[in-house]
Parts: sequence; structure tokens; C-alpha cells
Amino acid sequence: MSAAYATFGLAPAMRAGGVLANGDVQVHRDFLDFIVDGRPLLFQLSDLDAVSPLASDVPPAIFTAQVRSLLGETDAPLPNGRHVIYGCPECEDLGCGAVTAVIERDGDDFIWRDFAWQTAEAVDLQLNGYHGIGPFRFQGAQYRTALGSLLRDADDSEGSRRRVLLIGARVAVLAKLAAALRTIGIGADITHEVGEVHADELRGYGAVAFGRAVTEEERAAVRRSFVRAGVDVAYVDGLAPIVPLLVAQIEHALDRRPVEQRRLTRLVAADGEAGVEVTSPCRVRLTAYRLDRLYRTHAQEVFDGVLEAGRHRIALDAKAVRGESFVVARTSGSVLVEAMAH
Repeated sequence: MSAAYATFGLAPAMRAGGVLANGDVQVHRDFLDFIVDGRPLLFQLSDLDAVSPLASDVPPAIFTAQVRSLLGETDAPLPNGRHVIYGCPECEDLGCGAVTAVIERDGDDFIWRDFAWQTAEAVDLQLNGYHGIGPFRFQGAQYRTALGSLLRDADDSEGSRRRVLLIGARVAVLAKLAAALRTIGIGADITHEVGEVHADELRGYGAVAFGRAVTEEERAAVRRSFVRAGVDVAYVDGLAPIVPLLVAQIEHALDRRPVEQRRLTRLVAADGEAGVEVTSPCRVRLTAYRLDRLYRTHAQEVFDGVLEAGRHRIALDAKAVRGESFVVARTSGSVLVEAMAH
């Protein structure tokens, strides 16, 4: 085993929720990812839709127990000293599959080794091991400082602001949007006036979404209310009254991570093509939405495949992106939205 040290840290991450073109729903999950040598460890696991045990919606007692387990203060949850590093974002069933590793102490150091994909109590390292990942040796002081800080503040302030304020003229669209957001785990409220709302209530929001009919004067008044309350929120200008499209815009707005901690970093949509940039190999899905002359919504999945790190140009079905149309690019942890330029 190499004596070289890897750096260890934690950073906010998310599993992007959404309403997909086929009607499926993905639950939104906020969690803390493990940053190893300055890069999210999840990115080393190609196209894995998973979250760490340090999720913001886990009850405080369970969250604390997860942290103490990673610190070696309690027994490992799985046989042979194995810990869940990433698990299913929809449930906690090991049968869905999880990335596990042995966490052990070596003097003052902590070592993560023998990474594997595990679906039962026993694991076959030869068959299901991640042979190119680890082992990682972390300095004890750095490791304990990063995880120990979570015990001092078990409430994740970013996760507590996973609510969106919806403002617009089309009540039916807003109601459907609010219902869709709640379905994937994001709180949503509808209002037409925030000037009289108490500052403490405004602090509960992470984003504000405006419908297309909201005037610039009305938008400015809303922004002033949040400024007076000392609340930094993301603002979303709704592209069209298409609920899955608006959900994707809001998911993107709630993602406050630095660009270097994202897999999907760029989307350009123009002249029947999409330009996509990813930072590591991952599955990318492109969905086109358009409004016809009668303002009916049409949705079509136009690409679904694994892309290598770098920039890619993808030709799109001409019928899917004619007229007023939009493209949503999605990985397991990121969403980008662009209007098609013609």
C-alpha cells in the first residue's frame, strides 16, 4: 500500500430531481460528497446515480450515526468493516446496489480500501471490485476535522432552503408546477405579493421563479424584498409554461456548487444541434420540448448515451426542435436548460 496521502474534504452535492419526458419522476436529494484530492469521489464512478450517506433529508440522529461510523467511533454497518460510500437515491435497500469500502485506522491515519459494488451482505472483490479506485490514505487531523464539523452543526443550512417561491399569472400552471416540485421533494409556494411577507419567511427560500407574464417592475419589487431581508436567492425566468421544463430550470437554479464540482458544465442549443460539455464520463440525456401554434406541448427524448469527458456536438431531430423549442440536458447530478436559437 502506498504511503502517499490523499486529501479529504466534503462539499455540497445534489442528485437532480425532475419530471422526465416519459412521465417518470426522479426525487431531488441534497447530500455531501467526499472530495478526494480536490475532486468529487463520485466522479470516479462512471455514470453512477447515487448519493452519499450524508444526505440533508436524513433524520439528525441517523445523520450523526453515519458520521460517527465514518470516523470509526462505532462498528461498521456491514460485515468485514465495510461502509456504504454511495447508495440508492430512492431508498436505503442494499439490494438496489451500493458502493462500499473498508474504512480502517492505521495509527493516526484513516484508510479507505477495497471499493466494490455490493448488493448483498457478502461481496466478491474479484468480480465486483473497483480495481482502479483507491486505496486512499487520509491524514487523521484533516479527516476528523472535515467530518467532526458535521457533528457540531448537524443541520445543513443549504438543505434547509430547498423551497421555491412561484410568482406568475397562470394559476393553473403554477399549481401543476408546485405539485410536480413537491413530488420530487422540493417545497413550493405560490404568491403574487412578497412585500408584506416577514423576512424570516423569505429566508426559507432558495429560489424564486417568475412566469413570463410577470412584469419587470414586479420582478424588481420582489428582488428588493429579498435584499431588504438579507436573503441571497437564485432567480428563474420561466422559459415557457411547460412544467417539466420549469422543473429543470429550478433544479439548475438550486445547484449552487462551483462549476469544477459538476459533471455537466455547458449546454448550447442552436441550429438543430446541442453542444454539451462534461468533466468526466457519464450518461447524458437530452430532451426537447416545444410549443406548437396552438400552444400545445410536445416532448421528445433526442439523445441518451454515455459521453466521455470533453465537448460534444449532437445533432437533434429537426421536428423536435422546430419553432419555439427548448433543450434540457441531464446527468444524475446536474441539469442545464437552453432555448433553441434558430
